[in-house]
This record gives sequence, C-alpha cells and structure tokens, in this order.
Amino acid sequence: MRQFVVLGHDAPTDSDFSLDDLAGSAGRLDVLCRCVSSALFLSHGIREGVQVHLVLGDEVTVRVDAAELQYMSPDERNIAGLLKKALEAKDRAIGHREVESTPGIHVSTRGFEPVLDSLDGTVVELHEDGTPLADLEPPEDPVFVLSDHENFTDEEATLLAERSDQRVRVGPEVLHADHTVTVAHNYLDTDGFTDY
Repeated sequence: MRQFVVLGHDAPTDSDFSLDDLAGSAGRLDVLCRCVSSALFLSHGIREGVQVHLVLGDEVTVRVDAAELQYMSPDERNIAGLLKKALEAKDRAIGHREVESTPGIHVSTRGFEPVLDSLDGTVVELHEDGTPLADLEPPEDPVFVLSDHENFTDEEATLLAERSDQRVRVGPEVLHADHTVTVAHNYLDTDGFTDY
C-alpha cells in the first residue's frame, strides 16, 4: 500500500466554496486536487493500492481510496466537486469515525496527529531539507507526508520529527506538491530508480 498524507493549511473545512475559484477563495484547493490526481491516476487507468489523506485545516480529513473509487476523473474541477460532496457529508461523521460520501471517498473530523497515529507503514516526510531520495532504499508500505504550497507549521514539524522514519527530498529543486507525488511514485515504480 502506498499512502500520501497532504496537509492543506488554507483549504476549506466546509462545502461553502466555489468550484470556479479553487486557487483563491477555496484556499488553494487546486493544489490538493492536483495531488489527488497525481497520486491516483495513470495515463489510462487508476493506480491500485493507493490512498490519499487530505488533512484540511487540521480539522477535517478526506480519505480517497483507489480500490473503491468511482466517479472521479483526473481534472481539478471534478475532484473538487467530489471533495465538496465529502465536506457536505462531514456532519454525519461522529468523532473520529469516517463516513463515505461517494464510493471511495471518506470524511472524518480528524486532524493531522490522529490521522498519522492511525496509519501503518514507513512514515516518510517529504521535505526540501531531507536526504536525497535516490540515496535510500524504497520503504515498505510508505506513508509519504507532504505539505501544500506552504511549509509545515512548527507543530507539524515537531510531530514529524518524532514520528517519521525518514526525511527525504525528491531532487535538487523544490517542486510543487503534486510533482513531488509523481516523483515519489516513479521512485517506487522503478525500485529506487534502478529498474525501468
């Protein structure tokens, strides 16, 4: 299983946002939609064994499970529309229990720490100051954690310092979050850039 935890610092935590302004009034939801697309979609299909956890404002988490997913296409507006439906359903989530809004999309009222606590696997912090990805062996059941267009907060950085197994960077340049997801997939697809 490959998992991606993406922190959305300014992303909406309710459904009151416009699909026509994802980069503005929707708190850069466009970045998160591109991360979902990069994590789940291949050229003519969907990846198996992938989950994406979008942690919105450290209050709400939307989990997208490729194994159960229906109705999603790779474009930002479609993904944002499904996230909007998930946020409309969040009031049915009780405590940390999830509720399914559409097939493969689940919402809960959990922040970053409880989400991180609930995941099994090798926690890999993706950060520009980490060890080069190419210098490490591909981890078993990776849980890649990355931030949206903003840096990790001090609290998030402290939590990751305590909980992550590795801190890595994907290359010599700082990439957009969705590009980082693509490079991480390629690293695993090629067994550490060794098998093409």
